[in-house]
Amino acid sequence: MMTAFARTVILYFLIMTGLRLMGKRQIGELEPGELVLTMMISDLATVPMQDFGIPLLAGVIPILTLLALSMLLSQLSLTSLRFRRLACGAPSILIREGVLQQEVMRKNRYTLDELLEELRGQGITSVEEVKYAVLENSGRLSVLPWARNQPPTAEKLGLEAREEATLPVVLVNDGRLLRRNLEARGLDEVWLRETLRNQGLSSHREAFLLTVDEGGAVRCVKKEGRA
Repeated sequence: MMTAFARTVILYFLIMTGLRLMGKRQIGELEPGELVLTMMISDLATVPMQDFGIPLLAGVIPILTLLALSMLLSQLSLTSLRFRRLACGAPSILIREGVLQQEVMRKNRYTLDELLEELRGQGITSVEEVKYAVLENSGRLSVLPWARNQPPTAEKLGLEAREEATLPVVLVNDGRLLRRNLEARGLDEVWLRETLRNQGLSSHREAFLLTVDEGGAVRCVKKEGRA
């Protein structure tokens, strides 16, 4: 039992470390090579976890080899445009100036039903509304409507746009004070106590969420059941 537990923990943290090195991407945004790597690693990890007759290194070494290979290929992609195009491919334009590029769609095996479904998902009902539709390497479809079909902006309407507040920083998370964030904002506990008192709280433990942005705007959410 302990052997199975130890093997599982080791392989889990090994794979998590490897996936972190790949960067923050969703499954649908993985390049083909990254998707293959993820699938191979998952298969390699299950074998030594289930079969105790196989040495743990028999699973660890191939996983480390794949991760090292992935990092090497990523570095090559950064330094060589030709290799990047070979390994990752290039975006394909499926709609150009409102006209379907049928040959490009056939080359990418992208059906008309799939294209229309993606357009509807972005609130577009007609191909003519689209100036460009680009099939990215990740498989995501980027749609650029004509200017006349784009939502109006404050600049186009001649209105003065008010600057939005900056990204807030969490100071209290479920009653726990994040001192590093407090110091990063240049604040101290005297300011914190005064702010909590203004919110009707006597301690940060009574706050479920407390944030502050660069403009000094404070947002406080009390814990449920608290006065």
